[in-house]
Amino acid sequence: MIFSSIPFLYYFLPCVLLLYFAAPGKWKNAVLFFTSIVFYAWGEPKFVLVMLLTILQGYLFGILIEKNGGCRARVYLTVSVVISLGLLGYCKYADFFIQNFNAVTGLSVPLLKVTLPVGISFYTFQILSYTVDVYRRSVPAQRNFIHLAAYVAMFPQLIAGPIVRYADIAEQLEHRRHSIEKCALGIRRFIFGLGKKVLIANSLGELCGIFRASNDKSVLFFWLYAAACSLQIYFDFSGYSDMAIGLGKIFGFDFLENFHYPFVSGSITEFWRRWHISLGTWFRDYVYIPLGGNRVKRPRWILNLMIVWFLTGFWHGAAWNFIAWGLFFGILLAVEKLVFKNALERAKPLWHVYVILAVLLSFVLFDAADISEACVRIGAMFGAGGFPAVSAEALYYLKSFGLTLAAAMIGATPLVSEAIKRLREKKGAALVLNVAEPVFLILLMLVITGYIVDGSFNPFLYFRF
Repeated sequence: MIFSSIPFLYYFLPCVLLLYFAAPGKWKNAVLFFTSIVFYAWGEPKFVLVMLLTILQGYLFGILIEKNGGCRARVYLTVSVVISLGLLGYCKYADFFIQNFNAVTGLSVPLLKVTLPVGISFYTFQILSYTVDVYRRSVPAQRNFIHLAAYVAMFPQLIAGPIVRYADIAEQLEHRRHSIEKCALGIRRFIFGLGKKVLIANSLGELCGIFRASNDKSVLFFWLYAAACSLQIYFDFSGYSDMAIGLGKIFGFDFLENFHYPFVSGSITEFWRRWHISLGTWFRDYVYIPLGGNRVKRPRWILNLMIVWFLTGFWHGAAWNFIAWGLFFGILLAVEKLVFKNALERAKPLWHVYVILAVLLSFVLFDAADISEACVRIGAMFGAGGFPAVSAEALYYLKSFGLTLAAAMIGATPLVSEAIKRLREKKGAALVLNVAEPVFLILLMLVITGYIVDGSFNPFLYFRF
């Protein structure tokens, strides 16, 4: 089940909300947990067992880690981490390692062909952060299994994040505030996120699909695809994060932001402070800093950086192009810090162009089936491969999708939100906005529903992660 579907919007979610708000306070987490199990089992019931096993071992080892100290606590933490990463590795990476083993040795070890459980990369990182934080004595172990299970399995952020840390919502699991105002903010955030996904990301995804199937490619068409692909990924993932944050508010939770207009960045360092914030801070706190961070000699610091970005790429997918994508950013970050730091500060508008170019190229690599296909596409963007500069098909689709691309480019900046914020500060305009906003949201929801009913392209890209 996905958020941008009729069953979720008009059947599942209303039923969950009725059950949740009808339940007494002490039963709300139980309702949230069991409805999340239904949500998760909707398409893949057998994988509920994998998630429950992850939750159960985290719950038991969290208590054991807290009760013990020193060597025993480290042993329990290690066992818990091995189980969590072992399940993730088996489900997500086993065939990748077998394929590469066969390529190196010339053998033909059969692939396991394990279906990837939806959301396993996200809930694995959440349980890892919980057990590590208990070991660090940053949080107490949760004694109530339902509370911990509700945290890990919570359907608003289960499928594609943000990666919510237990420490950030531990207090909210026990005591959280529900209000009409907070619920209204959540509904508004959810609908805007749904609009980003359905009206923009899906349309750009159609353009990318047309490009892949085209036999009339040109340099212009490759650049058009690169822009559409990058913006599709942004609006798909940030739209999902908006919906997750909005649903969280409806249920009384305050999840941290996951995106903050990354395309306005003046450096790759800034870009990754604004893009998938929950993943970047997770790797910083649980991998980069424990390795020594930047408090070590330069060669070791570069190694630490490359380890983190290798893992970041590998987390996104079991393929070499994802690893290359991660290392590409790692190299750029190292070069920025070692070579261009002062230059970045002096000429931000010029370096903004470099950031946009680097991001476009990176997502061409990210989206490719393999590295060789990525090289062909990137080369074609700069005239390699004998493609014509312009084709009739490229011009046709530039005109057809021009308005969507323009809307996406503007929407990827804070221009609209800043304009609305300024209007709210004006008394007369604020009153008009307060009346007009509910009407606009209802109309937007009707348009979105029409697109969902009429459309056939409606995936969430991050389901595969």
